[in-house]
Amino acid sequence: MHAYRTHNCAELRPDHVGQQVRVSGWVHKKRDHGDLVFIDLRDHYGITQIVTDVSGPVFAVIEKLKSESVVTITGTVTARSAEAVNPNLATGGIEIRATEAVVQSHAQELPMPVAGDAEYPEDIRLRYRFLDLRRDRLHANIMLRSKVITSLRNRMNAQGFTEFQTPILTASSPEGARDYLVPSRVHPGKFYALPQAPQMFKQLLMVAGFDRYFQIAPCFRDEDARADRSPGEFYQLDFEMSFVTQDDVFAAIEPVLHGVFEEFADWQGKGRSVSALPFRRIPYRESMLKYGNDKPDLRNPLLITDVSEQFRGSGFGRFASMVDEGSVVRAIPAPGTAEKSRKFFDDMNSWAQSEGFPGLGYATQKQGVFGGPIANNHGQDGMKAIADALGLGPDDGIFFAAGKEAQAAKLAGLARTRIGQELGLIDDSRFEFCWIVDFPMFEYDEDAKKIDFSHNPFSMPQGEMAALESMNPLDILAFQYDIVCNGVELSSGAIRNHRPEIMYKAFEIAGYSQADVDRDFAGMINAFKFGAPPHGGSAPGVDRIVMLLADEPNIREVITFPMNQKAEDLMMGAPNVATAKQLRELNIRTVEVAAPKPSA
Repeated sequence: MHAYRTHNCAELRPDHVGQQVRVSGWVHKKRDHGDLVFIDLRDHYGITQIVTDVSGPVFAVIEKLKSESVVTITGTVTARSAEAVNPNLATGGIEIRATEAVVQSHAQELPMPVAGDAEYPEDIRLRYRFLDLRRDRLHANIMLRSKVITSLRNRMNAQGFTEFQTPILTASSPEGARDYLVPSRVHPGKFYALPQAPQMFKQLLMVAGFDRYFQIAPCFRDEDARADRSPGEFYQLDFEMSFVTQDDVFAAIEPVLHGVFEEFADWQGKGRSVSALPFRRIPYRESMLKYGNDKPDLRNPLLITDVSEQFRGSGFGRFASMVDEGSVVRAIPAPGTAEKSRKFFDDMNSWAQSEGFPGLGYATQKQGVFGGPIANNHGQDGMKAIADALGLGPDDGIFFAAGKEAQAAKLAGLARTRIGQELGLIDDSRFEFCWIVDFPMFEYDEDAKKIDFSHNPFSMPQGEMAALESMNPLDILAFQYDIVCNGVELSSGAIRNHRPEIMYKAFEIAGYSQADVDRDFAGMINAFKFGAPPHGGSAPGVDRIVMLLADEPNIREVITFPMNQKAEDLMMGAPNVATAKQLRELNIRTVEVAAPKPSA
């Protein structure tokens, strides 16, 4: 018999009754019934119930075991009585009557229990992540992550992509986020950077003549954490293709994403549907108008409408004067709110103010009669015209977001989401994908008082050189696109600008000289001078894909050893102070930051 196990803890069934077996695992739960002691023994695969009575040969050992101790049990498989069968457990029809018990490792008192679903403070969970990962939900999430990555890899291979690895130690490049720098011992005073993404390398692979590349790529960015972004590092399904249009990129990656989401849509019995192929395409400006952002949750049926002209010269002076001064008014429907109290509408206004906005206007409606200050001033006929424009019924209310276009769009988008949540309109049983396309190539930076790139400086402008030379830069669109699922941006991508003369011109519009481009992007611009194919790609985030499939609100729940919001690894104690010896080897001195002076 094997030293530790003949079977795992999810394997035994009534067919095994009467067999001598050996299992090993952690003590998940222990129940002492006086003359009988039961143990739920857990390993990676599942749970098996162990039983011994007071006269049994291992009673003394088992009785003293603490939760999470590791033990090897030898015994005979017996059938449970009918009333003791556990239908929720794969091994629920049997138990092992122990004849031998060997303690492999005694567990101390636990800082947090493994059994049960109780929530614990994040700092405890991260400090003892190895315990947290023993819990059912986290363990299942990490296994889901592994299965998703395997599925992605297999599907990319089936689509004709080849997996390559790109460097981890590379040069710093201005890609929008802060780099993590690594000092060089052999080149004093110089630094490598960890890649924010394999962007330049994957494009260089296309220049090198490899046709379809992919990689489950680690990326490193010194960014603050948020619910859908882990600080420090993350993984993405990075891919690039040669001799392709935007349509070709979509046609290649859509079956991969659709297939993975369909494969795991029923994860843990959730039974969710996935939007049909091909995925819907929404121009950027349409998305900003109808949804208030460029990552719309299409499960929410509410659509935002611009009603600025409805208020121009109207009886509601505040909105009328704002429109005359160049602001806009956006309306968000609130269906079926006739029976809602005034408090519902006032609470929405208070919520908007708590988000930093001046407020959220509203009009109630019951049986076709409008109420509230806006309706009283704008008049019943004016309100009916707005309701007709929104396609509202006689018991649907309206919320209004007013201000400069960007501010009004942001408030309207946030309000659309909150109204959808408050009214229970968001269908959690669906995965709704879309592409956001036709991003502006440039935008005006109000702080710097100059034109700058709005999205990705290496994208091909629609119209190429002719557009750059003849159009208002703010009207130029780019072959840039985002893939969005349920309001979560999975990836940005683009058809790349592979022609040096177009790249120089695009950067010139944004205020960069040819010398700046040659200096900052030397590797790529030089390669393009030796023959580069048209190419494009994208990089859907693996962590976000798994977060959606696991139905987790925070990305840390699908990462094995995440950092906290301060980018600290509480378990390993990182970042840490380097020793004097290490600093000398690297020719580095550290500067102690002075503590802030107390305010008077």
